Amino acid sequence: MATERPPSRLLFIVLVVVVIVVAGVGAAFLYEFNQPKSPATILTVANGDNVTVNYIGEFGNGPQAGRVFDTSVYAVASNNLTYPKSLEYTPRASLKSYIPLAAHVGANTPASGYTAYNLTFNGVVTGFWQGLIGLPGNQSHTIVVPPDVGYGPVNQSCVRTAPMVFSVPVLINVPIAQFATLYPNGTASIGDVFSDPTYGWNDTVFGVNQTTVTLLASTSIGATSSPEGLPFVVSALNATTITLSSRLVPANSGLVLGHATGSGLCGETKFIVSTVNLATGTLVENFNPEVQGQILDFIVTVVDIFPA
Repeated sequence: MATERPPSRLLFIVLVVVVIVVAGVGAAFLYEFNQPKSPATILTVANGDNVTVNYIGEFGNGPQAGRVFDTSVYAVASNNLTYPKSLEYTPRASLKSYIPLAAHVGANTPASGYTAYNLTFNGVVTGFWQGLIGLPGNQSHTIVVPPDVGYGPVNQSCVRTAPMVFSVPVLINVPIAQFATLYPNGTASIGDVFSDPTYGWNDTVFGVNQTTVTLLASTSIGATSSPEGLPFVVSALNATTITLSSRLVPANSGLVLGHATGSGLCGETKFIVSTVNLATGTLVENFNPEVQGQILDFIVTVVDIFPA
């Protein structure tokens, strides 16, 4: 039977060295793993940057509070139940139009904007870009923009007062040159009947000469009418005049959109009935853009930041 040889001293020394080295590496790994890490610097929006940002613009006060007047997000634009829209809200032309807004953060942006990264970064209202400063990317924040750093105060020259009760003649005279415009696809022949372009009742051709067409309006007390898109009712009628009375009440103030059939104000034909005053029997028609003079809330998410 062979005699068992004792372990070589050299082998023992090698094993000890390996254990020490492995233990040292393990200790070094544990030390490194357990060291506190320096947090990565979070990029935030600074003055002078260019950014792309998604937003939902809502009214922050007034009769339309909470209604969306503009958005870059298609899911918001297409959902009127969760996101009710304002009176003058206009959807964009196509789905491809709903993209993040490319905006310059800062004052005095050139009219042509700043072009970089195949994008044009345009100026926005002061309160919007000021509210972006300090925001990180991919987080939702609400920016409150009052009129003085938004779209400005109401321009009173774009506001007018109209009566809630008014009268129109039963017989109306229309110049021949205007007849085809007011009553298209018709001829000015006595007895012909047309729908009145302003009031909706029937107009019958009563007389014709070389310059004028005379029409006879036909309606009845209690009949409804919608001049300028507003609700009226025929409240009185005689041989010469038709009297119309508004059906609006003070609770409708700020919630009714009208369209001027003649000349509007400030280059606009649409207006919001901002006030219904039964005591004075008047309506106030505001031709300013609906965002003017209002506190606005912008729910924003910064998508990309391009440092200055």
